[in-house]
Amino acid sequence: MKVSDFDYSLPEGMIARYPPSERGSSRLLVLDSRTGDIVHSRYAALDEFLREGDLLVLNNSRVVKARMFASKTTGGAVELMLLEKHEGEQNLVLYRGRLKKGDRLLAYGHELVVVEIAGEGQARLCAPAGTDLPLLFEQYAAIPIPPYLKRDAEAIDAERYQTVFAEHSGSVAAPTASLNITEGQLEKLRRKGVDRATLTLHVGLGTFLPIRSERFEDHVMHREYYEIPAVTREKIRRTKVSGGRVIAVGTTVTRTLEHAASLPGWGCVDEEMRGEADIFIYPGYRFRVIDLLLTNFHAPRSTVLMLTAAFAGKSRLQMAYDEALGKNYRFLSYGDSMLIGPDMLSAVHNS
Repeated sequence: MKVSDFDYSLPEGMIARYPPSERGSSRLLVLDSRTGDIVHSRYAALDEFLREGDLLVLNNSRVVKARMFASKTTGGAVELMLLEKHEGEQNLVLYRGRLKKGDRLLAYGHELVVVEIAGEGQARLCAPAGTDLPLLFEQYAAIPIPPYLKRDAEAIDAERYQTVFAEHSGSVAAPTASLNITEGQLEKLRRKGVDRATLTLHVGLGTFLPIRSERFEDHVMHREYYEIPAVTREKIRRTKVSGGRVIAVGTTVTRTLEHAASLPGWGCVDEEMRGEADIFIYPGYRFRVIDLLLTNFHAPRSTVLMLTAAFAGKSRLQMAYDEALGKNYRFLSYGDSMLIGPDMLSAVHNS
């Protein structure tokens, strides 16, 4: 199997350039990964496919304002993109323009110093004493919407490129599968007996980039910092013991749980887990934790598409994507979603 096996033609008109007019009004394609059966539904009807005793796991990372322009004291403009938060720091940026160690940048009346050129277009910045770099970006920068939207961030993105339960700042890309979840939907699931748990993974720009190499072995995954509270792991344990299903809302949740479950400390559920997830999941991977996956439609050759294929089965996912393209589903971050898992449709057929 090669990376090119995960290429497909995505017409530009199928990419959702804006969120739906109402949060939660998007479509939902439900794929039974055991049979290949497909049902076309609505995101608002998610509760119809879940059952009492299931556990919904959400990524509560908050997207920071990350795209800002600065000027060098010697002249010339530089575009800066703040990178995702890691343990103890968020002072690494991607830059467009020419920079070297020691350069001084002016941004909205503040002077920033380049303390290190980290390679691959990255630099480490230092803000003046008493100035917090992420706070400076939060005050003056723009929301870092994906480049494939081919537009600048607008007022609507400040609200809609953020989940309703976002809490811990640090991501530079949204956990997009949960952008359509509403408080009303979460309450409806609670009344049905579907429990809820959270974790934090600060999403980086590398999540959605296509793989340039042809062999899986040649691709180096980006690292993303995560925290899993003890209560979340205890809820997962109880759900598994009682016969419920763990629903990962998005590939960010999936990567976090599957990476953590591979570590020796996973079984110690009375302690918080922290780490740097760099797990690359593609077909052939055996999932340890998640039972269902709620996710969006992903870009060709992306690692998130390969993760989804590993969970759904490559041929069944390809069939589902063909169906979605034929029925004019909206793709990528602001688009429609899929719910994938075995025996997904039995609950609906028996209701």
